[in-house]
Amino acid sequence: MNGVPCLRVPRCHAQQFRRCLQSKGALDLSLCLVKDSEGTILLPILPSCLSQLDLQSLRTMVASDRACEIVWSQSPLQSKKEKGRTSVNKLEKILQELLESHDERWTEELKGELPRSFQRHGDLVLLGDNSFALPVWKKMEHQLWTAVARGLGAKRLAKMSRISRDGFRSPEVTMLLGEHSWVKHVDNGISYEFDVTRCMFSAGNITEKLRVAAFDCREETVVDLYAGIGYFTLPYLVHAKAGHVHACEWNPDAVDALQKNLEANGVSNRCTIHQGDNRQLHLCDVADRVNLGLIPSSEGGWPVACRLLKRTTGGILHIHQNVTSPLHNTAADDATHRVSGKKADREVWQAWADDTSNRIASLLRDITGALWTTNIRHIEHVKSYAPHVHHVVLDLECRPSRFENINTDRERML
Repeated sequence: MNGVPCLRVPRCHAQQFRRCLQSKGALDLSLCLVKDSEGTILLPILPSCLSQLDLQSLRTMVASDRACEIVWSQSPLQSKKEKGRTSVNKLEKILQELLESHDERWTEELKGELPRSFQRHGDLVLLGDNSFALPVWKKMEHQLWTAVARGLGAKRLAKMSRISRDGFRSPEVTMLLGEHSWVKHVDNGISYEFDVTRCMFSAGNITEKLRVAAFDCREETVVDLYAGIGYFTLPYLVHAKAGHVHACEWNPDAVDALQKNLEANGVSNRCTIHQGDNRQLHLCDVADRVNLGLIPSSEGGWPVACRLLKRTTGGILHIHQNVTSPLHNTAADDATHRVSGKKADREVWQAWADDTSNRIASLLRDITGALWTTNIRHIEHVKSYAPHVHHVVLDLECRPSRFENINTDRERML
């Protein structure tokens, strides 16, 4: 057929569908999405991936019962390169005029300080630390931020320098333009509000949030050991329908945002917040499922998670970790026997998961005084920070051996 193949989706779920397509390698990253009529968005698809798309699976990942369909756009879609060039050119033109009004000359050095990437949170744009650092910009500071906001289509501006070492991973963010720093994100139908100067928001975890949303946690008690503003707590409650979630968080600013988000999404009656160090948590033998969403490592929370699992039936641990793969000297390997980078990475993930499974079984034995069986159900790749550093999640099923024996006996009787 003629035209560009696209997935037509509801506008309210466009970002979730876009990230799902991207995770499957089906999104045409060279083209821009298009706002269609009647509140829908067209997401460009790579023609080679059309036959592999499962629309029902996509709807399940997004936890949406709204229709999505394949259509062929007859109108030419703008490339991202063209759109980016237009945006940069607009900002560049505005800043050139500002500099001329201050008798300053436009140079390549100044051009190099224009933001090439930034975070957009509604009407607020968060710039990186390397933007507008030269002294000349300070001469026109207020006018500069007004001009930058106009060029980027924002009403508020902020600038991040680095992550604080205060133990809470608070961002060091300065407001440049605007009266307040609270922003709102809507992901997969869930509303997240937070103060950008005090809390982090990790958009890169969207695929894991979508996976959690597809779980069936009805009548389950879930403990989220590192709740933050509700990154995983809210999907467990809103979409996975957990019976109750215990959310642990020690950053008081994140706790404020979490409480607000629970109320905004109408699920505060099924969540208990535990503020403070989760290692001091006065809970045990309550959880069907424990989420350990801390990177680079959640190892410090493993003993707590083991104490939380129900002693009679056990449960599932979702263990997050940054796993580093070794660098491979491909030049020294025979090309016909060379292991692909992806396969080598998965072997390292599996080795880490095997070791973690054994260590958790040992921890459970030490804590409960009984034998436990651990079973690796799944290893999920969330994102990569570098060619050999990967954020992965291990789904580890943990059952007391007595529970396993009872189930085996029942199966024999049947």
